[in-house]
Amino acid sequence: MRNIKEMTNALNAIESQRFSPLATQSHSGVRRRNEERLDSDYRQAFSLDVDRILHSRAYARYIDKTQVFYLIPNDHITHRVLHVQLVSKIARTIGRFLHLNEDLIEAIALGHDIGHTPFGHDGERFLSDICREKGIGFFLHNIQSVQFLDRVERSGTGWNLCLQTLDGILCHDGEIHNRLLEPLYNKSFDSFDKEIENKKANPTLCLTPMTLEGCVVRMADTISYIGRDIEDAIRLGIIRRTDLPNRSVRLLGDTNGAIVYSLVTDVIENSVDQSHVAFSRPVSEALKALKQFNLDQIYLNPLIKKNYNDIQRLFEFLFEQYLNDIKQGNQSSVIFSAFLQSKSDKYLISHQPEEFVRDFIAGMTDRFFLRQCPQEIKSKLQSGI
Repeated sequence: MRNIKEMTNALNAIESQRFSPLATQSHSGVRRRNEERLDSDYRQAFSLDVDRILHSRAYARYIDKTQVFYLIPNDHITHRVLHVQLVSKIARTIGRFLHLNEDLIEAIALGHDIGHTPFGHDGERFLSDICREKGIGFFLHNIQSVQFLDRVERSGTGWNLCLQTLDGILCHDGEIHNRLLEPLYNKSFDSFDKEIENKKANPTLCLTPMTLEGCVVRMADTISYIGRDIEDAIRLGIIRRTDLPNRSVRLLGDTNGAIVYSLVTDVIENSVDQSHVAFSRPVSEALKALKQFNLDQIYLNPLIKKNYNDIQRLFEFLFEQYLNDIKQGNQSSVIFSAFLQSKSDKYLISHQPEEFVRDFIAGMTDRFFLRQCPQEIKSKLQSGI
């Protein structure tokens, strides 16, 4: 009977035979810090990353984080936790046909949105404006996902995930439209850290994943939300199915299931045995038109923005309150009891007070955020639901 280490080596050997030559082998996973692995630990590098992400506190908080629609009394509207599971499933389906590393795909997919604020992209925008005003750069959820997993979790020591996993999370940018993505290989932790600083200074900077697996997740991110957001908007009476652009419907269909199937099939057909991941030109154009439709008719629709100004004021109020509590040493404040008192010296020494507040607020669920707000504002929001 073979021991555990021999079995793991056998799995690595199977990967080298079964995977595409351009796939990321599990034995190539690179961590920021070397780790002593027990002989009894049979998990491959990216499978271990998946486990660490699943067991993180930030992953548990996905359950009550807005995807698009917030303060909506409907249990069937997509929340962030369902979105990342859909991304994982879609990306692994594509990766299986392209003979890529499904463990790496799953790790990137499950971790890619961990840095999202409460109240979705609106919350991200509010927190970014505040962070810029406070001199700590733009706030971007993909950078914050890396921040949580690399520097905040485990009392501030981080999970020591592989570079390939963190890079895929940083570079996922599903809102950017790409017909074709080809990996930018040969990154290091030094170049990765530099990309974070450059992106924080210039949010429009386009980053490219270092692996085909990262490229697949980036495509799958778009595939997973585009039709799902349409179904949610129809369910809430914001749009009608007949409103969808005809040129997109002709190629992709008019339901989430049809759209996902059309896009996944097209990606597979145009990416097999290629050094890139791509849509065909007609499907890419149909998807681009559908993304523009969603932006105009759903994401910027005044019907879903009725609490926008109140939520913005709450972000500003809480940031100032916590920052003052830190500067005044108010140990009774929730930022001490629920966040700072559990953090290591490493985290406390390497971050400014403004960054403490950023990390605390970004990690909140929608409900926790509302519990911290003044009663009169909270009552107003709840009465409008």
